[in-house]
Amino acid sequence: MTNNAIFPTVAYVIIMTNQKSVAILGAGAWGKALATLAQSNAHNVKIFSRRGSQTLANTVEGADIILSAVSMKGVRDVVSQLKSLSIYISPQTIFVTATKGLDPQTTCTPSQIWQDNFPDNPVVVLCGPNLSKEITQELPAATVVASNIESAAELVQLVFNSTRFRVYTNADPLGVELGGTLKNVMAIAAGVCDGLQLGTNAKAALLTRGLTEMVRIGVHWGAKPETFYGLSGLGDILATCNSPLSRNYQVGYQLGQGKTLAEILSQLQETAEGVNTAEVLVQRAKQQNISMPITQEVYRLLEAEVTPRQALMDLMKRDIKPEYNY
Repeated sequence: MTNNAIFPTVAYVIIMTNQKSVAILGAGAWGKALATLAQSNAHNVKIFSRRGSQTLANTVEGADIILSAVSMKGVRDVVSQLKSLSIYISPQTIFVTATKGLDPQTTCTPSQIWQDNFPDNPVVVLCGPNLSKEITQELPAATVVASNIESAAELVQLVFNSTRFRVYTNADPLGVELGGTLKNVMAIAAGVCDGLQLGTNAKAALLTRGLTEMVRIGVHWGAKPETFYGLSGLGDILATCNSPLSRNYQVGYQLGQGKTLAEILSQLQETAEGVNTAEVLVQRAKQQNISMPITQEVYRLLEAEVTPRQALMDLMKRDIKPEYNY
């Protein structure tokens, strides 16, 4: 009886000793899901929302980890606000970005924006096949945390890992981030494919060639090709290109059924980052002569320059070539 009484106390002390203060920026479905995961591991979590009562200063003061789950369009604004509150942020504070997108003005990724503004702090990318609704339902899932600083990624791994949310580390943050970002464009294409009822063969071909396109873009930007065959690339494709829970998939599916982009976006509850990402990628492709035919057709479709079936025919009539030609 004495030993049994001691062990729970020891376990509790260990948990309390390793307890971290986590500030979540963004109270959307993804931010709340990540907050719940950290709280279930007995960490002290505060959530900041523009419509909430908690101030940004109070949220981040003394935080070991500041996790941004805001949309791409809100990243620069929250970074600017935090820079003015730098007295509340320790040099040891780890910034985690869970945003998937590209900056329209600079084509920078979220982690690049965070690192440029907080050069002395570790920055970690969190990305994977993570549909927030399923995580909220406590269904099993896995993700990747990536950083140039191994110890930072490992600490974030410990904070969020559990028996229902397995967290892996990775040393290629750019590749992990681009995998989660670029697949949003492919999710729109996959939705169009299903909306047009083109069948399994067509979708399999689309996603396989889409992954090849993602690798080509990523390698051109300096990412490792093997990263795109992991959870944040292939894994994320399998999740978001096949699920109606994906906002980007829904955009494509409804475009395939004849709805306009304006109609679709007016009904979405949260941002479909693939819409903005397609435009940014096309700009960069022109500047750097990168071949990205699927992204190009998705962009033209979003701009109402082609119909879904015209976009399909444009892809099917392209010049024949070897399968692997990065």
